[in-house]
Amino acid sequence: MFYHVKELQFEAKPDRPDPLLAKKMQELIGGQYGEMSVAMQYLFQGWSTRGNEKYRDLLLDIGTEEIGHIEMLATMVARLLDNTPVEAQEEAAKDPMIGAILGGMNPQHAIVSGLGARPGDSVGNPWMGSYITSSGNLLADFRANLNAESQGRLQAVRIYEMTDDRGVKDLLSVLIARDSYHQNQWAAAIAELEEKEGLLVPSTFPREKERLDVAFTLYNFSQGEESSTGRWANGVSIDGHSEFKYENRPQPEAPKPQLRPAPPSTHNTLPMDKNSLL
Repeated sequence: MFYHVKELQFEAKPDRPDPLLAKKMQELIGGQYGEMSVAMQYLFQGWSTRGNEKYRDLLLDIGTEEIGHIEMLATMVARLLDNTPVEAQEEAAKDPMIGAILGGMNPQHAIVSGLGARPGDSVGNPWMGSYITSSGNLLADFRANLNAESQGRLQAVRIYEMTDDRGVKDLLSVLIARDSYHQNQWAAAIAELEEKEGLLVPSTFPREKERLDVAFTLYNFSQGEESSTGRWANGVSIDGHSEFKYENRPQPEAPKPQLRPAPPSTHNTLPMDKNSLL
């Protein structure tokens, strides 16, 4: 059960209207790494967690917090769209599409949402459920969560540098700080699971069922050999099971593939040299 509290956890009030900044802030709401994505990602991971109540509770705590972040950002966007310059409003009244574009706005802010936030990114792409990761494997999912918080914090920092609006910066400083904590939090949870399960996901698949002779080698598939000096190509493998190796210009194991002609019913292009096909 969710219970909405009317007050905001943190202030979301800009110093002045700024339709262009409202457009940029949409990325933090409905972008691939925006608050909608992490909220849904954590909630679905939590709802699907089986028999690990500590992690389920953590996921639902953070997922619910992210809903509040969406509300704060949506409030900020609506306030950035308040009292926009008279000329922009007059132009928009004549032609909302052209007026919104000339005013630096997301046209949908004027046409679709009536000067409110949209569930989309900064260029108007709608938020998609395919952005979220929820696999049922907590170590894999927590690594995806760490990446999401890293990307989200990076984008919030970039927008922070794009504005001198003190009110917007105040809210972003909160969101950036929470993204900092969430990176720390997921890193701690990952370390805890790795200590129990090991480095690789899934830990339950027997290693002897994979080709271990190709499991620890960096293949040089590009010009140059700079990558050969990295930790990933030298010394004991990070999982501790073997030695990393570097192989320059790996040789193919199989001959060039030759496919049989498709049946006539497919009406494919006939092969130029039928005798070359086996």
